[in-house]
Amino acid sequence: MNRNALVWLLPLALLAAPALRADEVAASKVDGRAAFEAIKKLAGSWKETPRDGMDGETRFRVTAAGHTVEEVMFPGTDHEMVNMYHLIGEELVLTHYCAGGNQPEMKLDTAASKPGDLVFVFTGGANIDPAKDGHIHGARLVIEGGRLREEWSSWNEGKDAGKMVFDMASSGS
Repeated sequence: MNRNALVWLLPLALLAAPALRADEVAASKVDGRAAFEAIKKLAGSWKETPRDGMDGETRFRVTAAGHTVEEVMFPGTDHEMVNMYHLIGEELVLTHYCAGGNQPEMKLDTAASKPGDLVFVFTGGANIDPAKDGHIHGARLVIEGGRLREEWSSWNEGKDAGKMVFDMASSGS
């Protein structure tokens, strides 16, 4: 193909491409308040899809007059952990109260998140030296109807130490 043909085809291709409307861009983004409302809708019990002969349960509860969501992972076990979600202004924050004795804090990464796919990034925490201590360093919640996938990113000695993935289905209660 010669250069003159490319000069004409490129503008035509750009004109033929569908334009992305501003409302479509807005619909693909999520803010802290919208993400918090989505997490509130998780209230109830969730059963983990069994892996390696093990299964688990997670419970979500809206508390504090609707201002906080409590998530209890593995309730009643030695590995019980609690996650608290709440807004600070318009920013959604998550504190993970770990069975390991630390409390990493994260915030919603609005640039990386979209409706139904919420990404949280580490901002600090208590009882953690991120340069050396093992801790949860990020989280991702993928919400699809009656299904929930949680991905928890682990960090140790200042670097990525893998992910724990939990696939769950709503138990309807």
